[in-house]
Amino acid sequence: MVVMFWNPVVLSVLVLAVLSLARVNVIFGLLIAAAVAGFSAGLTLEEIFSILIGGLGGQGETALSYILLGIFAVMIARSGITTALIRRVLPLMQGRRGFVLFTIAALSCLSQNVIPVHIAFIPILIPPLLAVFNRLKVDRRAVASALTFGLKAPYMLIPAGFGFIFHNIIADEMAASGMAIELSAIPVAMAIPVAGMLLGLVLAIVVTYRKAREYADIPTHFTSESAATGEDADQHSWQWKHSVTLLAIGVTLVLQIVFQSLVIAALGGILTMFIFRGEAWRNGDTVVEGGVKMMGTIAFVMLIASGYASILTETGAVDNLVESASAWLGDNQFMAAVVMMFVGLLVTMGIGTSFGTVPILAAIFVPLCSAMGFSPLATASLIGTAGAIGDAGSPASDSTLGPTSGLNADGQHHHIWDTCVPTFIHYNIPLFVFGVIAALVL
Repeated sequence: MVVMFWNPVVLSVLVLAVLSLARVNVIFGLLIAAAVAGFSAGLTLEEIFSILIGGLGGQGETALSYILLGIFAVMIARSGITTALIRRVLPLMQGRRGFVLFTIAALSCLSQNVIPVHIAFIPILIPPLLAVFNRLKVDRRAVASALTFGLKAPYMLIPAGFGFIFHNIIADEMAASGMAIELSAIPVAMAIPVAGMLLGLVLAIVVTYRKAREYADIPTHFTSESAATGEDADQHSWQWKHSVTLLAIGVTLVLQIVFQSLVIAALGGILTMFIFRGEAWRNGDTVVEGGVKMMGTIAFVMLIASGYASILTETGAVDNLVESASAWLGDNQFMAAVVMMFVGLLVTMGIGTSFGTVPILAAIFVPLCSAMGFSPLATASLIGTAGAIGDAGSPASDSTLGPTSGLNADGQHHHIWDTCVPTFIHYNIPLFVFGVIAALVL
């Protein structure tokens, strides 16, 4: 047991977890952890970074997909179509609190697969609704839970948009580590963990935060009343660029289905926007800069994570870790699943992106799962759930930063206590439990 803790993989992951939890930037954390793994395995500095750089290409297509999808998301946001849709949705959001919250969750779900704008819709949708929430005395912690559900559950379950990226990373990294799985099997593997998230959403809305909560009516530069009553209708009425945006979204979905490539699909949507004048060509630099700003960090994290995973593999320490862990765990699959989920929680909570941690987790989990007798479905479920488990509740995650950016427009929503803690309780705990269950039954 003591020997296992001196394994280069274990030391490296512990360093990565500590640095991440200490709020060290994830890119620096990955590089330092990679150096720790290499040095403890007897590699020189030149060898470490040679392997790291050689492994960057493992997620090149995924990183490019993220950048292009970020550019497309910026173009959709700039088109104003979300504002036009909000004007039509606002009059409907005058009913019971539960109905409003489940509607928010449903709208949020569209942002990952159907209209892949990621978190770009939140600063547009939520601030104008704050006055409505105040009138209904909606607990904003429930809104944060609804938004985070929509930002996570769809990409975990549905292989479209960001879900297509997530599922491909899982399948590709498992194959690279020696365990093949069909892409079509990933939704099956993720169904039980997502069911846990759905349970958490229902509990948050119906039980935990169902009571009325008072907020002060603090003016912001958003006025939901004017949007609801039709003021500035000339500015937000349906326009040609809105129709082009819908066409571009349709083109993206069709190309993704036909070519099974998000790079081709996103590029098709971008070109449709430009060709049919949904966006002017002269604004190309602006939308590219915005897309890179939105998704660039995550793309680079995935690249470096791929290189980091290469170092873990090349050192041979993974094989030693598997042997030590197998001897310690015996044939106890339950304990193995719990340990792996805990490792995923530590690493991903610090990094704040499930996409970036999957290559790291796959390099460790696949050999261990193979030795412990887990099926490919169970392994995919463990990797996907352990990767996603840190998105909710992590202070550095888009799934928490996005909701806070909208709900705190009037300064009455605390990032940690009103977003991170509620989403950690209602999603990470069910994900942990249901992820272990999925590993044991699949």
